[in-house]
Amino acid sequence: MRQTLKISIIIIIAFGLFYFLNKNYFFNSNDWLCNLIHRKIVSYFLAYVLVGLPLIIGLFLIHKPKEITRSIGINKGFGKGLFFAFLCTSPMLIGYSVLFKFNIKITYIEIFTGVIFAAFFEELYFRGILFGQLFRYARIGFIPSVLICAVLFAAGHLWQSSDFSVLIGIFATTFLGAIFLAWTYIEWDNNLWVPMCLHLFMNLYWNLFSAGDNALGGFYSNIFRVLTITFVICGTLFYKKRKGLKLNVNRNNLWLNKTHIKPTVENI
Repeated sequence: MRQTLKISIIIIIAFGLFYFLNKNYFFNSNDWLCNLIHRKIVSYFLAYVLVGLPLIIGLFLIHKPKEITRSIGINKGFGKGLFFAFLCTSPMLIGYSVLFKFNIKITYIEIFTGVIFAAFFEELYFRGILFGQLFRYARIGFIPSVLICAVLFAAGHLWQSSDFSVLIGIFATTFLGAIFLAWTYIEWDNNLWVPMCLHLFMNLYWNLFSAGDNALGGFYSNIFRVLTITFVICGTLFYKKRKGLKLNVNRNNLWLNKTHIKPTVENI
């Protein structure tokens, strides 16, 4: 209980500071860095790192330095995550290429900033650190851990519209998406590359073919998004059954994680 409380406090405070910095200073930091180094892609990357410093410091307060990559799941197979994500997102690629026109106005800068960096840092900060640390190390169950992550993740996308009905749709879509990605992360043995690559490809196809003006999208764009999610869930279940593996999210860790990993805490 003492360990659970301390890890939870560190992560919640760190994430609160990140959320505040991200909301209020991300774009200012990006503009300042861009004026300083005159490289839009590099400045965008560094701005993400700067606002995420509280989370990075939080990890070092919880884990030994050599255990950091394992604690967030980036020590796992990148190739496996990339292949699985590309295969499962093929419905979006095929469907959007048929139904929608290719966005000829998109630039490589927009791909890096709005697709690659967004997928990498959102999964790192929301899934790998916020959700992952609460669920895997603080012994908080999957349901409360994922709900905290999903609410904050969804709230961070509400800037995309000012229309109330659209806001509700964006919140619901991103909320459910956060739960889906967190489940995928845990079921693939805490391999963060899997949800990260899924996030990347789904965002990439959405932007390459202008499938929607915001995260909500339209009827046809969501048909293929739902189909992709179905592919991911079925593919995950098939893989685990074929390997004789049990589901990592089960009744033993829904409300309290009784199967948590032994922490690598150095000073807790």
